[in-house]
Amino acid sequence: MSLMLDEICEQPEVLRRTIEGEREKITGIGDFLRQKDIDLIVLVARGSSDNAALFGRYLLEVTTGIPVSLSAPSVFTLYNAKLRLKRAVVIGVSQSGEGVDINLVLERAKDFGAFTIGITNEAGSTMARLADETLLIHAGRERSVAATKTYTGQMLHFYMLASAIGDQRLNFQQIPDLVEKALELKTEVEQVAQRYAFMENCVVVGRGMNYGNSYELALKLMETCYVVAERFSSADFFHGPLAIVERRFPVVLFGPTGVTRPSSLELLGKLKELHADCLSITNDKEIAALSSQSLVLPDMDEKLTPIPFVIPAQMFAAFLSEAKGLDPDSPRSLTKVTKTM
Repeated sequence: MSLMLDEICEQPEVLRRTIEGEREKITGIGDFLRQKDIDLIVLVARGSSDNAALFGRYLLEVTTGIPVSLSAPSVFTLYNAKLRLKRAVVIGVSQSGEGVDINLVLERAKDFGAFTIGITNEAGSTMARLADETLLIHAGRERSVAATKTYTGQMLHFYMLASAIGDQRLNFQQIPDLVEKALELKTEVEQVAQRYAFMENCVVVGRGMNYGNSYELALKLMETCYVVAERFSSADFFHGPLAIVERRFPVVLFGPTGVTRPSSLELLGKLKELHADCLSITNDKEIAALSSQSLVLPDMDEKLTPIPFVIPAQMFAAFLSEAKGLDPDSPRSLTKVTKTM
């Protein structure tokens, strides 16, 4: 079994350790920020961490009412902009804590008056030294180049922060158990992956809380399987990109129950008319029935679906890579830590 699959299977324990290890610190940060009257949160990240931040944007805005922006690091690193951030929190997200541009944004943000938080897997990293507060992912060393357990660990920190800052209490303590349930699909995911062994192009669709997952699965398919994968929200997909779909064209859909369900059903109806091949990751019986293939998870609150739903997606990428005769742990041209400016 690949290191990537090993690390996917470690995630329930990683998530439990992270909750236990960081809960008290996050409660303190939440108390401090509520008194500080923050009116803006800025998230800065690259790669898989940026996809976790995209999820964090949705969750934080929905649960706290505070506007959230995804930072463009080049505003600082290339254009040397000076932003007014005295009532802002700037959160850097990096599994290694060594992203040069991410750390530069944190450093500049502090100069401009922001309170800074780092989310990283490395306690001794540059990010941990720079940030006012550091939230650690208790994942141990991530050996596979493709991020899996650090991605879900980052997402978990957004749940914990949202619960600490906002008025909504999210039952994030349930997530490790839901991930264990998702891992029970392992044999089924392996069989499904064999069916897509010759896939070269696809579209990944997710909306709302699972929009970040559509970006993350597309990234995993590109980096471990060399599949050209585009990603869209189901709302945006109708505005032009639907034209690329033809008979047997593969579409992967994150389709939970909840507020995004009607748009998922509408999309599936159109894909059926076009005779596309749709693989759905869902906990909804009707979505599963309308899909060519489906990976069905238990019922859960829609806000809690993103981490459990990405588990079969991660396994799908790992198994598909192996089905294609590739090594998911050693993608060509890539290294574990990417330093950009």
